Amino acid sequence: MFSFLNITLVDVLDIILVATIIFYVFRLLRGSQAISIFIAIVALYALRLVASAFNMELMSGLLGAVLDVGMIALIVIFQPEIRRFLSRLGSGYTRNGSGMGWLKRLLGIGQPGESTETINEICKACEEMGGDKCGALIVIEKSQSLKYICETGDEIDAKVNKRLLMNLFFKNSPLHDGAVIIRGDRVASVRCTLPITESETPASFGMRHKAAIGISESSDAQVVVVSEETGRISVMRFGKTVHVENINDLKRLLQNA
Repeated sequence: MFSFLNITLVDVLDIILVATIIFYVFRLLRGSQAISIFIAIVALYALRLVASAFNMELMSGLLGAVLDVGMIALIVIFQPEIRRFLSRLGSGYTRNGSGMGWLKRLLGIGQPGESTETINEICKACEEMGGDKCGALIVIEKSQSLKYICETGDEIDAKVNKRLLMNLFFKNSPLHDGAVIIRGDRVASVRCTLPITESETPASFGMRHKAAIGISESSDAQVVVVSEETGRISVMRFGKTVHVENINDLKRLLQNA
């Protein structure tokens, strides 16, 4: 019955590589609306392989046509996930400042990191805003440019300091809505609109937290959120959320990014 099988070492290696790719794609899409579509695609492809193995030409041809024609639609459907995957793949070498960092420097890609003074100013501002329960959304640009996000708000060029950040997020300020983008030691843009995540989030998360997760999924930016309801500080990066217990934890997270 299974005489058609002729497995070699190359076949085993091929299966392992494909299984690894499927595992990482599944982990990337887990919790998003696209996971059910991904499972359906894998099931259809597995069914096509079975049909081909048993020489079911009509079924194999039908499934092949569905998969082939559907590729264009899948690219459109999976556009956010594809962008997120490529973003993580491209930034994976630079999460700890090593890997392909030399190539980025050679090509002039990315911006200089934040100084210790800038990080301290951000931490002080977040600590006071948390105590006052003043909501804040601060996006710290890393190696990937956020110019397209900056263009959604009001672009400025100001040195980062505690008083400026607190004034920007003051409830009666005309610029308090949206996110502040920090590039290096400068405030690059304010009142920016961020993409909202499609992943499942805790019920306690509002639009500010969902926007923070959204930009962290589509770029390698680090995002600091101060909750307006509880005053709690959270840090998002690569779609993951870390709740900060004290200002020292926040400083450590920002310095080690």
